[in-house]
Amino acid sequence: MHRRRRTALSLSAALVVAAPLLTACGGDAHPGAAAVVGGDRIETSALQAQVREVRTAQEASPQADQLIRATGDLSREKLNGMIFDRVVEEVAADAGITVSRKEVQETRRAAARQYGGDAQLAAMLLQQQGIAPDEIDAVVRRNVLMNKIADRHGASNTPEGQKKLTDLFTAASKSLDIDVNPRYGTWDDAKIQLGRYQAPWLRQVTRDPGAAPQGL
Repeated sequence: MHRRRRTALSLSAALVVAAPLLTACGGDAHPGAAAVVGGDRIETSALQAQVREVRTAQEASPQADQLIRATGDLSREKLNGMIFDRVVEEVAADAGITVSRKEVQETRRAAARQYGGDAQLAAMLLQQQGIAPDEIDAVVRRNVLMNKIADRHGASNTPEGQKKLTDLFTAASKSLDIDVNPRYGTWDDAKIQLGRYQAPWLRQVTRDPGAAPQGL
């Protein structure tokens, strides 16, 4: 089966309100944890560190007030990404998919060229997606993994292809038995996101490379 090469990396992390579908009990069962994924804790302190990194970068920007207002619920947004990263890693591990440091560097350089340089890329990601400069490599790595997963499973940019990916990620999410501290919401295995958010991860994976890039 012929698969079109993806020439642009999508780093969309825009999140909007959605109704929660599950009930979590992580707060009492796992004090000090923002979530437990596959038996591994995401410490509240680690989540708070990511939030501080973003806030520090935002405060140094000329558009500080605007950036901070646009990411008022940053803790949930960051936790959503931290949990989703672990789901991606689970799917990739099951398929024997890995990403090298060289691949991350090459993909980041290509994205930087597209946006006029690394500084411009970092500024765009901070402004549009609340990603701190130190987080860029991790986000690039996640998206390279997701593109490889889509290729491995022949997930084309069609409703059928998207359903294939959704089913794959939902199964991995369920297998990890994700338990979220109620202060941050609940995790929805079917949508692979915190219940109060809608992160368009999956439809970004197989976006038509000829279309205008969203985010990166």
